[in-house]
Amino acid sequence: MTAFVKQEVKNNIGYITFFHPAGNSFPSTQLQQLVETIQDLDKNENATIIVLQSEGNTFCAGASFDELLQIDNLTDGKQFFSGFANVINAMRNCSKLIVGKVQGKAVGGGVGIVAGCDYALATTKADVKLSELTIGIGPFVIEPAVSRKIGQTAMSELTLAGNEWKPATWAFEKGLFAKLLQPEELDAELEKFATQLASYNPEALSEMKQVLWQNTAHWSTLLYERAEISGKLVLSDFTKKALEGFKK
Repeated sequence: MTAFVKQEVKNNIGYITFFHPAGNSFPSTQLQQLVETIQDLDKNENATIIVLQSEGNTFCAGASFDELLQIDNLTDGKQFFSGFANVINAMRNCSKLIVGKVQGKAVGGGVGIVAGCDYALATTKADVKLSELTIGIGPFVIEPAVSRKIGQTAMSELTLAGNEWKPATWAFEKGLFAKLLQPEELDAELEKFATQLASYNPEALSEMKQVLWQNTAHWSTLLYERAEISGKLVLSDFTKKALEGFKK
């Protein structure tokens, strides 16, 4: 299968589904497609809420290593990591609540996307990892979103132990996931929750969205400042060698 980001509206629920054959990792073009799809559904009057989901066994493997290896200047580096900043800001600025369906593991930027959801349902297979330090960079762009959900102490634990997977139970206990389910329960529980949420007053839901994301307006500049840090670090010999090692 080829990579895609697609949308569908059913019963007042807007569904965004993404896929990439490399573990649902994101190249920059697909990050932009995700931003545009979120913005498109935000304007769609037939959708009261949005469900964000992926296909396959992995939820999201974060940034595309192939594209990271191709970056050879600061401008391109900042632009690539700004892709994740664009996604998180699109999720934050969207007037509609976003429900995440996390069926499997999330790494790096994938954890940031989960954190950008207003409510996330996950399975016991949804382990998480922030491996950025192990390749010479850091989760700078997604840190505000993740820390907002799980707190700085848990964020530190997740970041500094970048070679370790944290089990889905850990992520649930820290607040990244609102509900933890067995894999076979996820679809039915998601449909039940999303259908109920979509039946509420759209105006009340929109006002609630603004309340949930108050005090984050500065992210419109902060996340791009963080993208420049990552864009600089990805040019280092340490990172280039680490990425090559991961590919092998």
